[in-house]
Amino acid sequence: MRAGEPLPPLEIPVTRTLIVAGAIASRDYQDVHHDAELARQKGAPDIFMNILTTNGLVGRYVTDHFGPAAVLRKVAIRLGTPNHPGDTMVLTGSVEEVDGDTAVVRVVGANRTGTHVTGTVTVTLPAGEAAR
Repeated sequence: MRAGEPLPPLEIPVTRTLIVAGAIASRDYQDVHHDAELARQKGAPDIFMNILTTNGLVGRYVTDHFGPAAVLRKVAIRLGTPNHPGDTMVLTGSVEEVDGDTAVVRVVGANRTGTHVTGTVTVTLPAGEAAR
């Protein structure tokens, strides 16, 4: 792992099922994450993904790249435009800095309307893995 190393993009189809399942799994029962009519009454065009689902997908993106031995130490994200059913979120990233077996990865997730998520993930790899 080297500073400047890009991660390959990951396309995630944003389905109604993904949004609802992510909200339920994270115990986020706010109606805007599962009830389209109530979401529209509150000004949204449809239900939208919650931050905990996005956080999990960002973590998955990094561990998919670095492998099952990777340990997420910190995930710091900020949401932008919502993910709605029918969107495709494309995650991209690059290694920003490396200190021994620990790296900071900058991640961006975008959909058809703009940037959904930006942030950094601090990840640690076992000593033998970090040299790759």
